[in-house]
Amino acid sequence: MVSADAAAVTTVTGNGARGTVTQRLIHDHLVEGEAQPGREIGLRVDQTLTQDATGTLVMQELESLGLDRVRTEVSVQYVDHNILQADERNAEDHAFLRSAARRFGVWYSKPGNGVSHPTHMQRFGVPGKTLAGSDSHTCAAGSLGMLAVGVGGLEVALAMAGRPLYLRMPRIWGVRLTGELPPWVSAKDVILELLRRHGVKGAVNRVLEYHGPGVESLTAMDRHVIANMGAELGATTSVFPADEAVRTFLRAEGREEDFVPVAAEPDAVYDLDEEIDLASLEPLIARPSSPGNVVPVREVAGRPIDQAAIGSSANPGLRDFAVAAAMVAGRRTADGVSLDVNPTSREILQDLTRTGGTLDLVAAGARLHQSGCLGCIGMGQAPAAGRNSLRTFPRNFPGRSGTEDDSVWLCSPETATASALTGVITDPRDWAALAGVAAPHVDLPEHASVNREMLEEPPPPERAASIELERGPNVSALPRLDPLPDVLEGPVLLKTGDDVSTDEISPAGAKALPYRSNIPKLAEFTFTRIDPEYPRRAAETAQEGAYDGHFVVGGDNYGQGSSREHAAITPRHLGLRAVVAKSFARIHWQNLVNFGVLPLEFEDCGDAERIRTGDVLRLDGLHGLLGADADADSQGASLRLRSVTRDESYAVRHRLSPRQREIVRAGGIIPALAAANSRR
Repeated sequence: MVSADAAAVTTVTGNGARGTVTQRLIHDHLVEGEAQPGREIGLRVDQTLTQDATGTLVMQELESLGLDRVRTEVSVQYVDHNILQADERNAEDHAFLRSAARRFGVWYSKPGNGVSHPTHMQRFGVPGKTLAGSDSHTCAAGSLGMLAVGVGGLEVALAMAGRPLYLRMPRIWGVRLTGELPPWVSAKDVILELLRRHGVKGAVNRVLEYHGPGVESLTAMDRHVIANMGAELGATTSVFPADEAVRTFLRAEGREEDFVPVAAEPDAVYDLDEEIDLASLEPLIARPSSPGNVVPVREVAGRPIDQAAIGSSANPGLRDFAVAAAMVAGRRTADGVSLDVNPTSREILQDLTRTGGTLDLVAAGARLHQSGCLGCIGMGQAPAAGRNSLRTFPRNFPGRSGTEDDSVWLCSPETATASALTGVITDPRDWAALAGVAAPHVDLPEHASVNREMLEEPPPPERAASIELERGPNVSALPRLDPLPDVLEGPVLLKTGDDVSTDEISPAGAKALPYRSNIPKLAEFTFTRIDPEYPRRAAETAQEGAYDGHFVVGGDNYGQGSSREHAAITPRHLGLRAVVAKSFARIHWQNLVNFGVLPLEFEDCGDAERIRTGDVLRLDGLHGLLGADADADSQGASLRLRSVTRDESYAVRHRLSPRQREIVRAGGIIPALAAANSRR
């Protein structure tokens, strides 16, 4: 395995990236701005993807925008997160989503049809197209040669309404793959290797573009595994070429006519360069509780496990399940271990059954669950507190599993299955040597069991216009968003450490997720994994009325993880008006802007240590500082943040474009659009 010291990224000097797949895709869809790193650009969006944990807000936003019908080529609403129906709330959300999909001209994927990302890849993905999705793992579609970006729901709603998708032009990081993966090493180990080298913020404001001779050895679904978890590196997206492997995939799905070759120029130049020799990799595993805490499996081998879970958007292909089935065939799982299998789509479950793999898994003691996200988002399969759970999932943030004191490890299907058979963390190569078996060779069917029965096509416009939205009592209205005051003074109600995730800001799991459409109720869960008293203090501060709002002070990479805009909306509902952090994760930073929360960064990160919870902070003259004519470059502009409590001030910086400054001043995108319409 390449050592961390040998894994340095080379920065290319000169005129920047040229001739890359990413550049081609951006050039073909650029409608505003210059494609220069750090500059804001606007892209035409061909397709959108929403899922049920974020889609209810998207549909409410479409209603607020007064949309009659989506303007995209294809928009799809998936129900894959909230599919455990313990009471009526999730079912009410599904009814609302189906009615909204029919009303606005959106395809509807029923509960149990499959996880959005692999299902979209199977049924709708087209090389050369753009995809905006209200899920951070939308980037998985880069496996087909698409420019696929995970963003907040409001940005997806605007894209569905025909508006551009805005983002800062990222740098293009070329990752050259050579060689072929050795036995018992798979695509999951490739992305874990990048996380081992660079951690959870190593690709912030970058696109990972994979190229080189090693790409040819990876199937389209192998590439999905790698592209999916680019989100864990903080990447804007990941991109692969559309080549014969993609053509083969689309042919198996009965859609070969959708294939379009997409490739980099032979002399393509990247902003940064890195190389991975696939043949040098070994089985890797991310320790609790970060996807970036990666070590070789052999380094932690022998630790007892209680659970191994296979599935999720990070290991969604038939091959991943078939390998596990081949390993357990004729064997049984270890005593005390639960082997949980989440088929990622109805189609994959059919193919796994057709090939006999389902029977092998069930006979060995595996528990078969319905097709969906489930344990990945904390909706079922929660492990015992403190007991090791090995998962092929993309994230292991604290408490994300649904268990507060969890111990979740991320690994490949080979490692998870070998460990389920032995009862301890096991390198699959060592298990194979003891069992005397060779690495299984999986022959994928030439034609997939295409299943369209759980996809509902939207009705024609003349019928859709008369469809009423079905609102149950758990579907609340969007909160009112008032403008940013010129002088913002308020207390610091929370101070966080580094790498705080959106799971910690607005938790997922079976307790909170059913309230995704009920903002006042969901707000009661805000930050409770960090400070259970935050919602109460925020409500009391707002009720007292002495201040215009409150502040949160964060560390590095604030808001990493899921694209859920609830992590911006619920604290905003509770009175949050500004977050001051050392640095932000891309999607959450944009979500804060979208809902009128001012994101600021410390120019001297040491100043963050001087501020304490309870300190009163003040910003003066915000309307002028955030005005359209205010001085700012691509790195933003400096402001003075004053501590009333300590009688000292700190230099902070915003990175808002003129468009975003107007949004924050107005209190969010929706009031900004309303104000613009009233001026016409």
